[in-house]
Amino acid sequence: MAERSMAAVDVADNSGDKPLTAKADQSTSDGVAQKRERETDGEEAQDDGRTENMGAASSPPELHSGHKLARRYRLEECVTRLDGFSSWRAVDEKLRRAVGVHLLPAEHTRARSVLAAARSAALLGDPRFVQVLDAVEENDLVYVVHEWLPDATELTALLAAGPLEVHDAYQMVTQVSQAMAAAHREGLAHLRLTPGAVLRASSGQWRIRGLAVNAALRGISSDTPQRTDTEAIGALLYASLTQRWPYEDDAYGLSGLPKGVGLIAPDQVRAGVHRGLSELAMRALANDGATASRHESPCTTPEEMVKAIGEMPRIRPPEPAFTAPPEYQRTTFQQGYGRPAPHPGVTQPVTPPPPALQSRTGKALKWAVSALLIVALGLGSWQLADALMDRGGKSDDTGTTHTTDSGDKNSENHKPVKPLAIKGAQEYVVEGSAQAPEDVGKTYDDDPSSYWRTKSYTGGPRLAPYKPGVGIVYDLGSANSVSTASIALRYAGNHTTVHLYATDSLSPSASVSSMTEIGSSTTSGNKISLKGKKAVKTQYVLLWITDVPYAPGDDFSGSGYKQAITDVTFTG
Repeated sequence: MAERSMAAVDVADNSGDKPLTAKADQSTSDGVAQKRERETDGEEAQDDGRTENMGAASSPPELHSGHKLARRYRLEECVTRLDGFSSWRAVDEKLRRAVGVHLLPAEHTRARSVLAAARSAALLGDPRFVQVLDAVEENDLVYVVHEWLPDATELTALLAAGPLEVHDAYQMVTQVSQAMAAAHREGLAHLRLTPGAVLRASSGQWRIRGLAVNAALRGISSDTPQRTDTEAIGALLYASLTQRWPYEDDAYGLSGLPKGVGLIAPDQVRAGVHRGLSELAMRALANDGATASRHESPCTTPEEMVKAIGEMPRIRPPEPAFTAPPEYQRTTFQQGYGRPAPHPGVTQPVTPPPPALQSRTGKALKWAVSALLIVALGLGSWQLADALMDRGGKSDDTGTTHTTDSGDKNSENHKPVKPLAIKGAQEYVVEGSAQAPEDVGKTYDDDPSSYWRTKSYTGGPRLAPYKPGVGIVYDLGSANSVSTASIALRYAGNHTTVHLYATDSLSPSASVSSMTEIGSSTTSGNKISLKGKKAVKTQYVLLWITDVPYAPGDDFSGSGYKQAITDVTFTG
């Protein structure tokens, strides 16, 4: 399996096997469990017929902290021990990063399905999902290695503090629906899409963990996987708007609905709920075609959820609150050294200026000062003229060339450009699968031998209609004026076309066509020097490739139309 450089999280969810009516999850986000290890006797038996019974001979692998898998993954802490498998926080000693590991015996009745699910999820390569890094059967063990996100927060923890803000709930349901629609297009379902499976990264992006794998670990299946995942999305939105679970049973740390009332709309549970999002949740929670939504038909697939969200008016983030600065107070020094500050409402007497010098001595002093000023001005003028004449004579004698005014003006164009530091990057995927999201950091690591590469395509140089383009969004840390970029490429030939756009985040919500273009350039060589017409101030820059050259096969991909970026530098 391809190695991935991003750290991440996927702790096994300990809630019941019913995806929507299970009891509260016992494990918290980011690999920290309320009970570090727990044995389960019969608690997971209620599976509504969708969970297979594990063979009696199978048992959790007897491992301990410090044990190494493949001489590489060192187990650190067991966060879940459940139903014949265990989940661990571990360290990848080769890449020096934290990872998560699911472990189960090779003779476990679900071992084969877990391996198949993990390998299928790894091939998806969509950065909106917590990535599977490795899936191996070795020494009577089956283990799945996945990302670990120490900076991500589980939706369960967010809801413990209260309902989400309207814009946050809108972003959550939008990103989760789009991600699940992409997964179903590739034939993958989640079937365990609970608040514990949805994470919000520090960048604000929402990510989903346990795609296909969490269900395989518990033997969960469904005859209507798209309907199951869509209803789960509706439950997540309902909980985000109301801080209540949309069923009678309490679950995931949330109180259920009152018994006997049935499913009521979120805006009837809590005041101030957005009407459009309330109806959207009810459309997704439709059971057997009957919906509590007032006007619209039910949504039964993630694709229909995406379409319904697109038909809604876009919900914008709240305006930042402005706090008026405190009233300016003059200091004692500003009021006058040695004088007390005036009291409010008290008029200060105006001191008249001292009378002008009118005596004979005063007049003589004025004339003396005036004479001295005239003499000083005369001497200064004479010295200046002499210096200019002397410089002119030297110029004639030596032939020294002086810079003209026009040269001074043009000197601004020759100011040294300032390289801009790149604080982070993320692959930008418009549709289909990602290219190599684990390698984006290699485009700015000052190592010309490392690179991020696209996949190999049979047609080109233009990527369309296979893809509208591929690219990477770079985070400059703060808003900077970006005017030029230097891009080192791995493959020459045909031509490569690159565009630079200013965008709003590492995970842009706007389309490429609506972004502000900084500039574009085309080359048939190994380097592009791109210069925009004018500098654009932005924190996030999208490097967007629409055309790639034909290149022969190598160790990583076959021959075809492809490109790889070895180094990127932005200047302003």
